[in-house]
Amino acid sequence: MTAVIRLLIAAIVAMQFTSAIHAAEAVKPNIVIILSDDQGRGDYSAFGTKDIRTPGIDRLYAEGMGFDNFFANCPVCSPTRAALMSGCYPDRVGVPGVIRDIKTNSWGYLAQHATLLPKVLKTAGYHSAIVGKWHLGLEPENLPLARGFDHFHGFLDDMMDDYYTHLRNGHNFMRRDLKEIDPEGHATDLFTQWACDYIRERAQAGGPFLLYLAYNAPHDPVQPKSDWLAKVKTREPNMPSNRQKLVALIEHMDDGIGQVLRTLDETKLAANTMVCFSSDNGGILANGANNGPYRGGKQMTYDGGLRVPFAIRWPARIKPGTTSARRALTMDIYATACEVSGVTPPKDIDGVSFLPTLLGQEQPDTDRAEYFVRREGGPQYGGKTIEALRMGDWKLVLNSPFAPAELFNVKADPAETTDLASREKKKFLELSAELRRHIQRGGQVPWQKSEQ
Repeated sequence: MTAVIRLLIAAIVAMQFTSAIHAAEAVKPNIVIILSDDQGRGDYSAFGTKDIRTPGIDRLYAEGMGFDNFFANCPVCSPTRAALMSGCYPDRVGVPGVIRDIKTNSWGYLAQHATLLPKVLKTAGYHSAIVGKWHLGLEPENLPLARGFDHFHGFLDDMMDDYYTHLRNGHNFMRRDLKEIDPEGHATDLFTQWACDYIRERAQAGGPFLLYLAYNAPHDPVQPKSDWLAKVKTREPNMPSNRQKLVALIEHMDDGIGQVLRTLDETKLAANTMVCFSSDNGGILANGANNGPYRGGKQMTYDGGLRVPFAIRWPARIKPGTTSARRALTMDIYATACEVSGVTPPKDIDGVSFLPTLLGQEQPDTDRAEYFVRREGGPQYGGKTIEALRMGDWKLVLNSPFAPAELFNVKADPAETTDLASREKKKFLELSAELRRHIQRGGQVPWQKSEQ
C-alpha cells in the first residue's frame, strides 16, 4: 500500500469520525426539569447534611454538575415558576406574587405576551408535558395546554390542603389535560408514576421531549406517608418532630426522583437527557428546614429564602462529579434549554444560558444586577412588594415594605449579619437606583386580569 493511499484512507476515516460526532451532537437532548416545593438549600445529603438521606438527588450531583450559587427568582412559589417558564423576571410577565384561587388574595396574572418554554421548544420538534403542580393561573387562557404544553397531568392550584384528598379550599384542581380527575393515593406517588409513564410513552413515540415534573413536596401541609416517617423516627429518634416529618416528606420525594432516573435508564434515554433539579424557594424555618448557613427562609429576601439546590446531569455532555461557583437564577434554565435544543429564545428574556459552564468552558459571572421581587397581601405586606438586588458582592435587601432597606457585602458577610447601609452610602444609593429601574420595568406589566 502506497503512502498516498494510506493518507487517503486515514483522511476518509477521520472524516467519518468527525461526521459521527456531528451527527451525535445534532440529536436534540430530552429535557427533564424537576422542581421541588419549599426545599431548603441544605436539605439533601450531598450538601453534607447528616440527618437526611437523598440518594436520588445525590445521584444527580454525582453524575452531573452541582451549582454552589444558584438562586430562585423569588422566595415564594408562583413568581419562580413564572421565571422558569418564561425566562424573565417574574414581574415582567405579570407574576410578582402568589397566584391563588381566591381573587382577593391573588397577586399575579401570567401575561399573554410571554412565550413559555414548551411553546418555544415546539419549534424544534419537542413534545412537552407538565406533571404535578402548575400554579400559574386558573383562567382558561392560562392553563398548561393553552400555554404550549401538549400534556398535563397534575394539580392546577397553589397548594393541597391534604396530600391524599388533593383538594384546595374544598375544590378539586386535579386534571389530566382538561379533564377533572380524582385519583387515589399520596400526591408524591401519583406525580412520580405519571412522570415515569410519560417517559415510557415518549421512548416508544420517539423524538425529543420536555418533561416538567413539579412536586408539591415538601410544601405545607407537611404530610409524609407513615412508612417514610417511621423510617426517619427510627433512624433519628432525637430529631425534633417537625423536622422528622419534613425529612420524611423530602426522602419520599427523593425516592420518586430515583424512580424517574431509573426509568430513563430502563428506556435507554439517560445518556442524551438533560435532567435539572432545583427548588422554587428556600425552606420554611418553622417546619425545621435546613437552608444552609444563610439567613432566613421562604418568604424572605435574605439568601436563606433565595438560595436553592441545583444539580444538572447530561451524561453525553456534562462531566460527572463537577461543581460550579458561577451564579445563576431559575430563569437561566429557560435560556439554557433553548441553546441545547438549537432554538433562538425570544429577544427580550432576562435569562442567560449557562451551557458553556456545563460543557466545562470558562464562563464568568454576568455583570447584570440580579433582582428579586415578591408582592403579597395581609397586614404584614399590605399588597405591597419586598425586593432584593445583588450587584457583584453587594446586596440590597428590603425584606418588609414597612422597614428600611439594608445593604450587605455578601462576599465578606454571606450570612447577612451586618447592615452597611449607613456606612456605605454611595453603594447604597447605587443599588437603590438600580432597584428602582427594575421596579419601573416590572410596573409596565399588569399583574391583575382586566375585567373589561
